[in-house]
Amino acid sequence: MHFDPILLSRVQFAWVIAWHILLPAFTVGTASFIAVCEALALATGREVYVRISTFWTKLFAIAFGMGVVSGLVMPFQFGTNWSRYASATANVLSPLFAYEGLTAFFLEAGFLGVLLFGRTRVPRWAHFIAALMVAIGTLFSTFWILSANSWMQTPAGYEIINDQFFPKDWLEVIFNPSFPYRLAHTAIAFFTTTGFVVLGVGAYLLRADRSPQEARIMMSMALWSLTVLVPLQMVIGDMHGLNTREYQPAKLAAIEARWETGNAVPLTLFAIPDDKAERNRFAIEIPVLGSLILTHDIHGEVKGLKDFPADQRPPVAIPFFAFRAMVGCAVVMLALVVLGGWLRWRGRLYETRWYLLACQCAVPLGFIAVIAGWFVTEVGRQPWTVYGLLRTTASVTPSLTGSEVTLSLLAYISVYLLIYPAGLILLFRLVRTGPLATSEAAPATELSPAAPVPARAINIVKGEM
Repeated sequence: MHFDPILLSRVQFAWVIAWHILLPAFTVGTASFIAVCEALALATGREVYVRISTFWTKLFAIAFGMGVVSGLVMPFQFGTNWSRYASATANVLSPLFAYEGLTAFFLEAGFLGVLLFGRTRVPRWAHFIAALMVAIGTLFSTFWILSANSWMQTPAGYEIINDQFFPKDWLEVIFNPSFPYRLAHTAIAFFTTTGFVVLGVGAYLLRADRSPQEARIMMSMALWSLTVLVPLQMVIGDMHGLNTREYQPAKLAAIEARWETGNAVPLTLFAIPDDKAERNRFAIEIPVLGSLILTHDIHGEVKGLKDFPADQRPPVAIPFFAFRAMVGCAVVMLALVVLGGWLRWRGRLYETRWYLLACQCAVPLGFIAVIAGWFVTEVGRQPWTVYGLLRTTASVTPSLTGSEVTLSLLAYISVYLLIYPAGLILLFRLVRTGPLATSEAAPATELSPAAPVPARAINIVKGEM
């Protein structure tokens, strides 16, 4: 039996990164939520914010540990499965990945120790600074990884010498044409994902009658933030779509399953794309709306896939359906936020049992949307690893065999199916316990921000032994 090493390598990388991206989708927003709770605890002196922060810090630590393990596998695969890609792009992308490690990982790993173990050892202001540094570290990580990925989508500031990419202008490399939109879209997606997790956990605790004070505050904070984030994400998504139309028109055509170039094109709500026949089956369309949404002009032109050579088109079905899954999640999110605002106005937010259950069931929505968005972005980029310049078929390790990739893929699947359920069990146990039971004892958290700072605490903050 013949195994295609290119296809299997793509499946293997997709398996690894799909599991990994779920973790920053949670930890990036959670770190910022913890920093906000620490700031509120410092400003108000209320212990309820300390209990909430402690609870989410423990959840964050588990997810962060899982993220480190799964994240280490990805650069390892660059050498084993994608050596020609690594060789061709190393001069541009390696520094970006290095900056991520130097600026982001060291901030996260270093100050997470203070955040986890420093509650009784440093004053509250130092604990808040640690939380803030961890949050900034996660955002630095998002910045550099998205810069590298965006450069692969819309390469800029480079020159090619002997089939290798070399940087000519680092500002153009880092701030490539799609980077600002991709960074904003991804960061807001991560914050939104965390917002629905916090909302769902708070709803679960209220339904279970555990830690009611903390649960109400968590729900309130999450709902206020989501009231801003969800509509903002829709606006940024529209801007990102306009950028994709300009720089990756074939991807946009695949997202919309648009085969023919035209003006005043319809919006395809549903269809079954047929790549071989170059047509859609069972299409349900709304006239003219496609041009209005995609170009902001009712008569705007949208390029079709037939304008591109067949060997330069992405597969259509995956980005088409993944995009609609992402948009569907966004619509449900917006409905829950609007409904939550109405219930808050009526004074029934915390007592409406069916809404609490709906919030609890909505916890996976952000993760589903993030995974769907990743499929849109990465599958829509095919058949390129560096868009328009380096093909996927030219990026794989030349000596790699299908049987070798099959064995490593099975190993990754086995390990991940052990790691992730174990991590989820730990997370679920902490959630079931609630903030009151998982927080530190009250006397240990009552270190006054105005109290003298012990010499040992100063050493910890400075990083001295």
